[in-house]
Amino acid sequence: MMAYSSSGQNLVPISDLHPNSARPCVAGVVIAKIDAKGFPDRKNIGTERYTFTFTIRDSPVYFINVASWGREEYIRGLSNSFRIGDCVVIENPLVQAKDTEKEERFSPSTSSYYRLLVSENFSTVRMCHDVDVETRLLSLSHLPVKDPQDFYSLGDIVHNGQSLNGNIINILASVRSVGEQKHFTTADKRKGQRCEVKLFDETVSSFLMNCWDNESIQLAQTWIPKETVLFIADVRVNYDSFRNCMTATVTAKTIITTNPDTKEANLLFSFAKEYAENDDEDPEQTNELINLHSIVDVFTVQQLKTKVTDNVGKSEPIYGIIYAYITMLNIDSDNSKIIKSRCGRCRILIDVGSNVCTNTSCSFDSTNPSSIITSFDFWVDVSDHTGTLQSCNLTGSTAEKTLGYTTDEFCSLTEEQKTSLKWNLLLERCKIYLKDDCHRPTPLLTSCYGITINSRSSSQTCLVASGSARNGIRTSMLSCKVADPEEASQTLSTIAIF
Repeated sequence: MMAYSSSGQNLVPISDLHPNSARPCVAGVVIAKIDAKGFPDRKNIGTERYTFTFTIRDSPVYFINVASWGREEYIRGLSNSFRIGDCVVIENPLVQAKDTEKEERFSPSTSSYYRLLVSENFSTVRMCHDVDVETRLLSLSHLPVKDPQDFYSLGDIVHNGQSLNGNIINILASVRSVGEQKHFTTADKRKGQRCEVKLFDETVSSFLMNCWDNESIQLAQTWIPKETVLFIADVRVNYDSFRNCMTATVTAKTIITTNPDTKEANLLFSFAKEYAENDDEDPEQTNELINLHSIVDVFTVQQLKTKVTDNVGKSEPIYGIIYAYITMLNIDSDNSKIIKSRCGRCRILIDVGSNVCTNTSCSFDSTNPSSIITSFDFWVDVSDHTGTLQSCNLTGSTAEKTLGYTTDEFCSLTEEQKTSLKWNLLLERCKIYLKDDCHRPTPLLTSCYGITINSRSSSQTCLVASGSARNGIRTSMLSCKVADPEEASQTLSTIAIF
């Protein structure tokens, strides 16, 4: 490949770089960037040296890591001077052969045999202002750095479960939602940040991806939910025992290609667009992932009703805990009232009589068994000494774990076995974590009020004041488990009794 020019300078392609290159000048689009970090300086005890790494690309095949070390002011200033997606020109970097095993543990795997070192005294990094060069480089932003067919679907990850725990893989998925950046301070006084991104594809409606560094969080804030497709190269997947599910985590190795220009991505984009138009936003899919340890306020049922009513229209949700009994559980009725079928494509209910999707604009294929999602979907009541929360919705995998049966196993039970199961669960005092959802602009449920149980050992709840509800409240549970009698007694003795 021949050198090309930018504003009077000859630019050296990444493919032509060599340790003997004399004062090279390299241009590329930034495709990845790692937060600036400080480390103790061994030569000057008590001080720190700072470093950060970014990755540039100048052709469909070649991309290279660029590292810089120096004073905090220089490194932070350099890091803040450009973002992922910008085109930069690097003048007079040092070209070094990379130590693949050492370097690529903490930075992206690259196609180049080398890496570039940028120093404060000898190198310069500036924005590219050559329109022709910039146009050519920006076209590379939508090409994945890995084989576009080499990825896991979200369904593959969920299906393989813990066998993929800790693996580095590629994912192609669409963005369902992007959470706000949340700041925190660790026990050793270090400050950090976190952002939760929910992904989806044709196989899974919601899958969590965590971003912990500022660079990936800033990138995530530019993604438009249900209009953005991502090819996520070298992301780590783990089994989250707290949430009882698989999740993904963006690491220093990860390179994310936004709206990749590939056949597979274009098909997913079309699906996402149709999905957005038909998305039913049912409670099990939309409940936020909440740290239960952060919920400490305890309410009685009556206190909860009062609190929710007072909170109608406010933007901040209410989180709390109630100790209550399951007082209505009609699982020994007709199976069609306990188990519902939804379209695997748009998630809208399947008509029982015709066995077709009730969404007329959905291209539902009734001949494909995987196109129908069957799950528990029924109502329970929970009560304490102050009142009752009626028609709480118990659905999905949480219902399976609560009952101890899958839908297929449940259907094989005799009426006597179902009745026995019912009485094993009735009148058990549970510790229930809940969330008020009065701030939602549109209701999650179309009937009365409900609690949606979303985890096996606990059930979290979201409550919404609703004129159509029997008790004027609708909730979505976040967690529920049988309460420790001593804990329940001690806790209830500290709150007012109506």
